[in-house]
Amino acid sequence: MVAASYTGHYENHMPLDHYITLGHSGLRVSPFCLGAMTFGEDWTFGSDETESKQVLDRYLERGGNFIDTANVYTKGHSEKILGDHIGKYPAKRNGVVIATKFFGNMYSGDPNGGGASRKSMMAACENSLRRLQTDYIDLYWMHCWDRFTPIEETMRALDDMVAAGKVRYIGFSDTPAWKVTQGQMLAKFRGWTPLTALQLEYSLLERTIEGELVPAALELGMGITPWSPLKSGMLSGKYTRENAAEAKPRRGGFIASAFNENSFRVLDVLVKVAGEIGTTPSRAALAWVRSQPGITSTIIGARTVEQLEDNLGAVDIELSPAQKQALEEATKPKLNFPFDFVNNAKGFGYSGTTVNGMTAPVNHLSPRDDSERY
Repeated sequence: MVAASYTGHYENHMPLDHYITLGHSGLRVSPFCLGAMTFGEDWTFGSDETESKQVLDRYLERGGNFIDTANVYTKGHSEKILGDHIGKYPAKRNGVVIATKFFGNMYSGDPNGGGASRKSMMAACENSLRRLQTDYIDLYWMHCWDRFTPIEETMRALDDMVAAGKVRYIGFSDTPAWKVTQGQMLAKFRGWTPLTALQLEYSLLERTIEGELVPAALELGMGITPWSPLKSGMLSGKYTRENAAEAKPRRGGFIASAFNENSFRVLDVLVKVAGEIGTTPSRAALAWVRSQPGITSTIIGARTVEQLEDNLGAVDIELSPAQKQALEEATKPKLNFPFDFVNNAKGFGYSGTTVNGMTAPVNHLSPRDDSERY
């Protein structure tokens, strides 16, 4: 087993037990994180307890050590399954990095049952610890930005949880870059526990985080763990123009918005690339995600052991520069102002050269002559 320091890129060939440090921390995690949103049948599209435990066992057997869940996943059943199979066994528990989330309200009619206030966070943490049957949470995520709670309150409460030994590391999910930056700088200025990671939607069909969130993570020392890297199965290749009308995906609304011509145009390119290297579209899509700047551990969901094995096969896939370029040209997002303007601001006399994945400005105007300035 190898522990690798993370600097924004890593080799594409990476076994599951080639662990990467998460952000600017010493926490070592697998390049693929097992998402547990499908553990439990309470949302109608998940796995029963027996199959969930089989998926867990196979992931651990392959060397994986990073599992992601949330208090609201399958109404708490996901955490309970993890507790029954891992949490209550100390030797097994200590070898696994368990991440869970607060924010979602599980108590109808209780205005303080969810969100990121100190009251709701403390209660959510205690309930997650009980379901997980553990004394501590390795990584505690704010599941979504709470517009109604001051960031100072949230960050201080998280710091208190770390000081109390209930939480080891903290992160944000689904939060704007400006709010992430505010929280991180506040923590650093006041000596509180900093954010270690961001959990964000990222795939060939959702690349807008490249505008602000990815640069913020790189600049402020946070690793990125993408969710939905296959866009709820849209990039698996099982949906086509021909079967789209009759398809009845288990996740329904999660994927319905992706059934459009743009998605199928991207799939055309993805299927072509996958065919060139003799792999599946899902593996090619996952290989592209984990090769991008800032990505530490990609979250994969698997309802069955077979789906898990297919996804884990992406650790052996390496895309050529030409294949990556073809996928990136087919999926290049329109970024918010001022990014397209800044990246193409040739009138300022700058173009870019790439060094270690970062763009360094180089002035291509005429040689310096102060007399030309006036």
